Amino acid sequence: MNIPGDLRYAESHEWVRLSDDGVATVGITDYAQQKMTELVYVELPDVGRRVRASDEVAVVESVKSASDIYAPVSGEIVAVNESLTDSPSTVNSSPFGDGWILRIKLSDPAELDSLMDAQAYQASVS
Repeated sequence: MNIPGDLRYAESHEWVRLSDDGVATVGITDYAQQKMTELVYVELPDVGRRVRASDEVAVVESVKSASDIYAPVSGEIVAVNESLTDSPSTVNSSPFGDGWILRIKLSDPAELDSLMDAQAYQASVS
């Protein structure tokens, strides 16, 4: 299982990568995509929507189950990965790269401190 050290992690299995411009890229972890098996559908949120940490923001579906995706941080959704509409399995093949789900302009960067680092996330899924 891949758990990159440069990301922050939510208990609900989302990851966050913060860029220098205060925008957080969000996706689901390798652990989560393995549990879901091959994704067949991703319901993306609307760009411009304001969210609070722990709000439901998206849905991923596999042949096995459907799962809600939660905002790990608060802010405004500034982008969604439209390519997942046609190729949802990209989340399986590249969960930390091309399989990102959305981008949020943070309203409170301090919220990142409440997320787990890679070591803590590893311990939580072991």
